[in-house]
Amino acid sequence: MNIAGIAFSGMTENILTIFKIIPLVIISLLLTPYIQFENFVPSAPLTATALLATILIVYWPFTGLEICAIPVEETKDPALIRRSLLLVILIVVLLYLAINIALIGSVGAEVLGSSPAPIATAAGILFTCSGEVVAFIGIIAMLSAMNAYIIATSRILHTLSERFSIPKIRDLSRRGTPVNALVIGCGASGLLLFVSNRFEALAIISVITTLIPYIFFCIATWILVKEPKTRLIAAAGALSTASILVLYFIL
Repeated sequence: MNIAGIAFSGMTENILTIFKIIPLVIISLLLTPYIQFENFVPSAPLTATALLATILIVYWPFTGLEICAIPVEETKDPALIRRSLLLVILIVVLLYLAINIALIGSVGAEVLGSSPAPIATAAGILFTCSGEVVAFIGIIAMLSAMNAYIIATSRILHTLSERFSIPKIRDLSRRGTPVNALVIGCGASGLLLFVSNRFEALAIISVITTLIPYIFFCIATWILVKEPKTRLIAAAGALSTASILVLYFIL
């Protein structure tokens, strides 16, 4: 799809996003009557190590929002990028809050923590075939994530190859897509799965390799943009990101 063109992959991403969000919203609403407020009381003491490990994993779902800004040259109206980012951030935060409140409130954190499929476990209250339903939603969600990250990876690789005059990788097809960059990006990601297929390990690797560029983006923003408000946000981003990395390796 990505080789066929950005318009086709963009349309596919919109369809996949709709089909992965609507079921999660429905599950959250259906679980609301089963919420018990005592399930929100922590049963285990909070430690710094456990908190940091949780932050690194929870940080992962909130990364990738910036992907919509990467193919800006292929966007008909680049002014939409800023509004799209704000809208995506709002939707993602609200969706994660809703699904987590519904899951924890309905079955409790201990049950969810011991389950390899927390959403399916909670949805088991509603219907018997919850495992198959949630697995199908998960496949759609992974296809959506794969498509978005393939777009981003290929464009970044292509831009770097143009910047440093790397032959072949910088070439575009007749449809204007970086075919070689797409193949290299997908191949490298596939090889990573042979190193480990554990979600926690891959999520932490993804977060660490994402946080490091974030630091440099914030530093570059501080240097290039003189507006006080923007520089304040850049400083806060750089300090918080660096703190997470330092604390992770220390603890």
